Amino acid sequence: MRLLAILALCLLALAPARAQPADEGGALGEFRAFLASTWPLAREAGVSRRTFESATAGLAPDPAILARPVRQGEFSMKISDYVARSVTGARVEAARRARAAHGAALAAVERRTGVPAEIILALWAVETNFGAHQGSTDVLRALATHAVRQHRPDLFRDEFVAALVMIEKGYVRRDQLRGSWAGAMGQPQFMPSSYLKHAVAFSGDEAADIWNSAPDTIASIGNFMQQSGWRAGSPAIVETTIPDDFDWKPIDLDFARWRALGFRRADGGALPATGAASLYLPEGARGPAFLITDNWEVIRQYNTSDAYALSVALIAARIAGGGLARPFPGDAASLSLSDRIAAQRGLAARGFYDGTSDGKIGRKTRVAVHAFQIASGMAPADGFLTPDLVRALKQ
Repeated sequence: MRLLAILALCLLALAPARAQPADEGGALGEFRAFLASTWPLAREAGVSRRTFESATAGLAPDPAILARPVRQGEFSMKISDYVARSVTGARVEAARRARAAHGAALAAVERRTGVPAEIILALWAVETNFGAHQGSTDVLRALATHAVRQHRPDLFRDEFVAALVMIEKGYVRRDQLRGSWAGAMGQPQFMPSSYLKHAVAFSGDEAADIWNSAPDTIASIGNFMQQSGWRAGSPAIVETTIPDDFDWKPIDLDFARWRALGFRRADGGALPATGAASLYLPEGARGPAFLITDNWEVIRQYNTSDAYALSVALIAARIAGGGLARPFPGDAASLSLSDRIAAQRGLAARGFYDGTSDGKIGRKTRVAVHAFQIASGMAPADGFLTPDLVRALKQ
């Protein structure tokens, strides 16, 4: 989903490593200084000088990455638009075919980890369409370019070192380090640090081949989710109906309390008997409503976007034969980045929000909007940011 298999990028990634561009404005010098600065960290992590020199020989900044805007669709699109793009019939059918082809591995990993096969398939589908779109960018080059670009430099520096550790330990050859423009690798799109922490071979006795092996990919995704805290037997989301007499004040309750308030599953089934959940209205009271559990937050360990987590959960539901009972209304207004930032600043100025004003609308912003709506006597207090609310918060 976050990959660009554009011919130009592929050609750049596959260009001879030792071809050096002109040092325009000192960019190449800055890049070389970054490489030199990583050697002490790599040495401390167990990377030999021989591996370091061989792996970094001829590296130069990737101009395609330098020219690319720092923006993620998961945070900039309307959730309904993102879900419509991600949760498609073709993707669900591909997942069902993958389940038929790899059913034994999926069942074994589900037994080992407690992570449902549908969740593993949904993540695999969203990330690379079951390995079809892994990316062909030089991962070391991409990570170094991002670090020098100063977009989360410490994170990309650490990932650069982790990639060197992978080479040192013999988990991957230098020429196999290919992936997305952001440095994510293989069929599950693991960053190097995630590979070191979570990648496992299905057989359990060798390095995980997340580029070519479906069983290793399945095992690695399941291991990631288990180690991130997945609770076996608990759903990530439950689509619900909101009773007419709901006062819109609670957000976080046990399922027993939600049930006592009159909440029901949208498909007519019973709510889970145990556990707790938060009310989540991705596009306000007129759209679908969900009760989300701790397993929702585990999906967000893979990608912190709510739109991403919702798409994964809905694809998993579709694979299992379910789907949305209440569609998105389709007419929710898009908010510009500047409006989203202004709203967060307005909420912060009123004491409702203590997060970063970055325009990324997540749980913190939704809770702050909900509190502002309650304090202002607005109904329904659904935590959904609208143009009218933005205008009110700008005053």
